[in-house]
Amino acid sequence: MDADLLRTIAELVASSNLTEFEVEKGDLRIRAARAPAAAIPSVGAAPPVQPPPPPTAKPATSPTPVTEPAEYLDAVKSPMVGTAYLRPNPDAKPFVEIGARVSLGDKLLLIEAMKTFNDIVATKSGVVTAILVEDGQPVEYGEPLLVIE
Repeated sequence: MDADLLRTIAELVASSNLTEFEVEKGDLRIRAARAPAAAIPSVGAAPPVQPPPPPTAKPATSPTPVTEPAEYLDAVKSPMVGTAYLRPNPDAKPFVEIGARVSLGDKLLLIEAMKTFNDIVATKSGVVTAILVEDGQPVEYGEPLLVIE
C-alpha cells in the first residue's frame, strides 16, 4: 500500500466538504470517511469506547426531547461506522447471547470498517439484557448495539 497515496486521499477528504470517498481500481479498493476524532481507530487496535459528551443545558421553556428509549441510554454504542458481526465467522456461535454474564473487557461483537475487524468490548460487568443489532447489519457511529445491566 502506498503511504503517499493514503496521505493524499486523507488530505482531500479533510480539506473538502466530502464526508465519504471511495475509489476502486482493479483489486484495490479505498474508502475514506470523515468521522468524529473519537471514532477513528488506530489500525489493528480495538478503538476505545468513549461515553457520549454530556448534554448541554437548555432553557426550562424548551426541554430537549429524548430520541432514544430510556433503556438504551446506557447501552454499549458503536464507536464507528461499519458492519456489526455477532460471531467470529458464519459457522461459529455468537460472542454473547441475551442472558450471558460478561466482565469488563469481554469481547461482545466485531465491527468491520474498511476491511478491518475491530473488537467491541464490554465497558462494564453485568448481564446482557438486549442485543439491538443483527449479524451483518450496518451500524452508525453512536448507535446502540447491546445493553448490559
